[in-house]
Amino acid sequence: LNSARRTATMKYLAPALLLWCLVSLSNAQCFFKPLPPGDQTHCQDDVDMTWHPLGSHWRNSKCMDCDCSSCCAAYYIPTQFPSDCVSVFDPTACEYIVHKKNDPSEICPIYSAVG
Repeated sequence: LNSARRTATMKYLAPALLLWCLVSLSNAQCFFKPLPPGDQTHCQDDVDMTWHPLGSHWRNSKCMDCDCSSCCAAYYIPTQFPSDCVSVFDPTACEYIVHKKNDPSEICPIYSAVG
């Protein structure tokens, strides 16, 4: 009975764990934009107002990775790190840096982040 229960638990635990991993890897900071109807060869970035060929990919000045139909944040936001640390966004590198509050040269570990 104990072996059967363990097998049944593993049967459901593995798919649940896989689903949890896939959800945590998905990027929640995305938005989609419909292309206007018609024969188009280019689209316009809504932030920088720059034009791009259909099928191309680019990063705009707000650290969004885009194509003609969607944009997603190019960075992850740290949510768990030591309490004596602070999270600071670096817009040049498009990433958050977590460092000691009293010593910006000392990088802290990130335990969890969302993207």
